Amino acid sequence: VQLQASGGGLVQTGDSLRLSCAASGRTFSTYTMGWFRQAPGMEREFLCAVRWNGGVTYYSDSVKGRFTISRDNANNTVVLQMNSLKPEDTAVYYCAAGQRSGSTYWRTPKEWLYWGQGTQVTVSS
Repeated sequence: VQLQASGGGLVQTGDSLRLSCAASGRTFSTYTMGWFRQAPGMEREFLCAVRWNGGVTYYSDSVKGRFTISRDNANNTVVLQMNSLKPEDTAVYYCAAGQRSGSTYWRTPKEWLYWGQGTQVTVSS
């Protein structure tokens, strides 16, 4: 599976931004999809995940209620809708694909199999 993230940019505090991740490969619908971010000097941080059929989603406390993950298996796409953005949301955002089940695994970057190249999100105060 190859992943291509897009949609990043420079926004102001309180704005919204929509990130997309396009996947290649016929097996996209079998993978759990997730989003991570990494700020300079920081470890990669788990944000959210959606299971293969879209029926189960899981969010970190830092984004719960502000970010929404969704997927479109017909178009091999996963979307991260980000609302009420804050300066501390500034980071490079990555999409990932994996086959583990459960939040214990989803929170751990090494448990994910494939990664997109990242897209920069900058939130100005």
